[in-house]
Amino acid sequence: MKQISVFEGSPKPTEVPLAEKVRPQALAEIEGQDKLLASGSALRSMIERDEYGSFILWGPPGTGKTTIAKFVELKTRHTFCALSAVMSKIGDVKALMERARQIHLHENRNTIVFVDEIHRFNKSQQDAFLPYVESGSVILIGATTENPSFEVIPALLSRCHVFVLESLPESHLQTILARALPEIPKRLSIDDNALQLLAQKAGGDARRALNDLELVCRNAEIGDLITEEFVVKSINKRSLFYDKRGEEHFNVISVFQKSIRGSDPQAALYWLARMLEAGEDPLYITRRLVRIASEDVGLADPQAIVQAMAVKEAVHFLGMPEANTALSQLTVYLAAAPKSNSLEVAYDNAKADAEKTSHLKVPLAVRNAPTKLMKELGYNKGYRYSHDYENHYSYQKYFPDEIAEKNYYQPSQFGFEKEIQKRLEWWNSLKKRQTKKKQQSGEDE
Repeated sequence: MKQISVFEGSPKPTEVPLAEKVRPQALAEIEGQDKLLASGSALRSMIERDEYGSFILWGPPGTGKTTIAKFVELKTRHTFCALSAVMSKIGDVKALMERARQIHLHENRNTIVFVDEIHRFNKSQQDAFLPYVESGSVILIGATTENPSFEVIPALLSRCHVFVLESLPESHLQTILARALPEIPKRLSIDDNALQLLAQKAGGDARRALNDLELVCRNAEIGDLITEEFVVKSINKRSLFYDKRGEEHFNVISVFQKSIRGSDPQAALYWLARMLEAGEDPLYITRRLVRIASEDVGLADPQAIVQAMAVKEAVHFLGMPEANTALSQLTVYLAAAPKSNSLEVAYDNAKADAEKTSHLKVPLAVRNAPTKLMKELGYNKGYRYSHDYENHYSYQKYFPDEIAEKNYYQPSQFGFEKEIQKRLEWWNSLKKRQTKKKQQSGEDE
């Protein structure tokens, strides 16, 4: 008789989810992780030799993390315990750690502790593992869908190897689905197009693919052929694959900005739609677009920030889904605009100098002098009001007296910045002319 899993050893209950019924019974049956489980690979060698170091399995849902952990339990001579980060409390963790310490002390055996969804453990819960992992009494195996760099405390992460599992290709999902069909308690068949659609909708998640197949089969009658059309009718529209809180959230907004910066409005629109249709906050996207208008376009097209602020108002006024065209308009405008990061570079350079010279005082001549005492101390003495001079310009130094003048902003050769370059050159010519005249006359700056 088949068993519910590779390690429990008890007969299957009648009602078991299809994903559990067809869970792989051998390493070779795990689909889509060929590189990770290749002969001679670090993880496969650990399992085959039963010699483990602590490690974390990181990958999307339904890629085989729990299945790999179950193989570890099947093969190991060590004590094996499992914790769910969703269900377990700090008291559970500490009690298990103490049992592991006693086993290590009195029986000289390690305890392998598998923590599913380890990213859900808070810092104090993760801290509780540290002394036991360091002493060797516990070998930690964690499973997570979130980037461990962000979700696992550094002290614990530094003691674990990270194995990365990939989303399953559609061809592998189709193999899994075809293998699962005989486990359905009905005599059914399925055509290739239906298999392909189920694999496509699963987005690399074997569990989701199997759950969808199970749902479709419930709606079928004995002897039916499951077609692509039948799958469409049986499965309602599913949410897009997008995590508004985790790493993928930042990956998508990153590629969205890079598409605009790279002047590719088509790709930018695609990523915009991915975010909006998955339920992303349109104001979050708008804030990023306003930033792009100054960071990536800047003065190459001064209208970019005007457009961005207008779209901000439109998003507030319209809301979703009506605001999707306004966001599309701004996305295309920014992607098609000439690009310049001169402002960002200028600010970063000015910031670096400001941080080093923040102790330097404002020159007396350009200080405000609202009181008699300030005037007596020389505040505002010698200040030249530009509008009183020819061309509304009179050169004087505005930098602190102790440092030389610098050029932080350097216009690019694109868009409106070509006009800004002309303007700056004109002001600089006036500056040079007046400086030369003062030098010739012996006048102090």
